[in-house]
Amino acid sequence: MNNRQFNLELPVIEQSNILYQRATGLIPAYTQTLAKGPTQHVNGVMPKYLRRGHGARVWDVDGNEYLDFQMAIGPLSLGYAYPAVDQAIRDQLEDGITFSLMHPLEVEVAELIRSVVPNVESVRYSKTGADVTSAAVRLARAFTGREKVLCCGYHGWHDWYIGVTDRNSGIPGSVRELSYTIDYNNLEHAERSIDSDTAAVILEPMVFEEPKEGFLEGLREICTRKGVLLIFDEMWTGFRIALGGAQQRFGVRADLVTFSKAIANGMPLSVLAGRQDVMKLLEEQVFFFTTFGGEALSLAAAKATIHELGFNQVPAHLARLGQMLKNSYNQMASELNISYTKAIGMDARTMITFDGSVGNPLEMKSFVQQELCRRNILWSGFHNLSYSHKITDIQFILKAYGEILPMLDHHIKKGDLRSQIHGEVVAPVFRRTTQFNVKPGDRK
Repeated sequence: MNNRQFNLELPVIEQSNILYQRATGLIPAYTQTLAKGPTQHVNGVMPKYLRRGHGARVWDVDGNEYLDFQMAIGPLSLGYAYPAVDQAIRDQLEDGITFSLMHPLEVEVAELIRSVVPNVESVRYSKTGADVTSAAVRLARAFTGREKVLCCGYHGWHDWYIGVTDRNSGIPGSVRELSYTIDYNNLEHAERSIDSDTAAVILEPMVFEEPKEGFLEGLREICTRKGVLLIFDEMWTGFRIALGGAQQRFGVRADLVTFSKAIANGMPLSVLAGRQDVMKLLEEQVFFFTTFGGEALSLAAAKATIHELGFNQVPAHLARLGQMLKNSYNQMASELNISYTKAIGMDARTMITFDGSVGNPLEMKSFVQQELCRRNILWSGFHNLSYSHKITDIQFILKAYGEILPMLDHHIKKGDLRSQIHGEVVAPVFRRTTQFNVKPGDRK
C-alpha cells in the first residue's frame, strides 16, 4: 500500500449498507462498542463492517483495504492475525476451551503478570474492563468499610461509574450519590474531595495529558494518609507505555491495578491484580466469580502476547513510532500556520484535536476522517499503534495529512467545510469526565 498513489475515490460500501439496514431495529445503536458504531464515523462515506485483518491492515465487507489506526479500539497491541498468538490459540483449541476444573494456564499467566508488573502479589481474571474495575471498587469498599468512590477517566458501563456521566438513565439515585469525579492533575481538588467515607480513588494514570510532576506521587501520599485505596485503571496504559504499565513508567505504587485490551491481542480477557491483603477478600468476603474467567484460549493468547511484548520490546517500538507521528504532525501544522489542530497524548496512543475557535470541531474531524478514508486509512481521531505498524505506515499517514490539512484550512477559511462532507457529521462522544458530578461542596 505504501508504494502506490492514493486512491482518491470514496470507497464503495454497498455490502456495508446492506448489513446496516438488516441491523436496523435489530441491534440497538447498531453496535456492541460505541467507538465502532456509525455515530463515530461519517455515515454515508465510511465502511461500517470489516471482514478480516492482517498486521496493521483490514478489509471491509466490500473488499476495500485500509491501513488501520484504530486497531479494534485498542486490544491489538501486536496486530491482526499475529502468528505467535494465533498459533497459541490453535494449540490450545486442540485441547479445549473451557473445562470442569481449573486449568494450568490460570497459574502460569498469573505468575507471568506478577513477574512483569510491579507491586502485584495476587491476580484474578474476567472478560471485560468494566468487570474488573467494578470488582476493584467492590474490593475497596469491603477492605476500607467505606462507600464513596472518586474516579477520573472512563471506567466502563457498570452502575457505580456510568452514574457520574450524562448517560445515567436507569441508575438509582442512591447509587449516583456514591461516585464522584475529580480533575486530573489537580491534587488540591483530590485532597478536598476525599472525605472520611471515601473508599477508593480510581483513575486512568494517563490518558492524553502527561501527569504533572508530583501529581501521581501526591495522590499516592494523600490516599495512604487518609486510608483510601489507589486504583490504576490501566486499560490503555497497561503493557503499552511500559511492559509493567504505569507503575513501572511513573514509579508510583497502586494498591490495585486493572488491565484488559493490550494483554491478549484481541482475545477477551481482563485482569484485576494488586496487594495480597486486599485481594485476599476475594476468597470469601467479596464475591467475584465468572464462568468464563478461566477460559483457556484467552489465557493462551495472553501468555503469548506478554512474551512477544517483552521479547520484541514493543512499548519502545510504539514510543518511537508515536513520537515520530506526533512530532511530525505538529511540525506540519506549525509550518502550515494551522494553530487549531494538534496531536497530543501518550506516544502509543495519540489523538488529533481540533480547536473550536475557528469552526465546528466535529466537522473538522469528519472532514479529515473522510479524506483519510479516500486515501485508504481507517481513522477516528486516534492513532492506536501496534507492533505491526512500521515506519512506512507512519510516513504514509503523514503524507496523507500533508494533503488534507491545507484542504481543511482552505475550506474553513472559505466557510464551506460542511458542504465538503459527503455524509453525516460524527457525533460527540458522551464521556464527559471532568467537572461532572463533583462533590456537592465543590459544585459551582
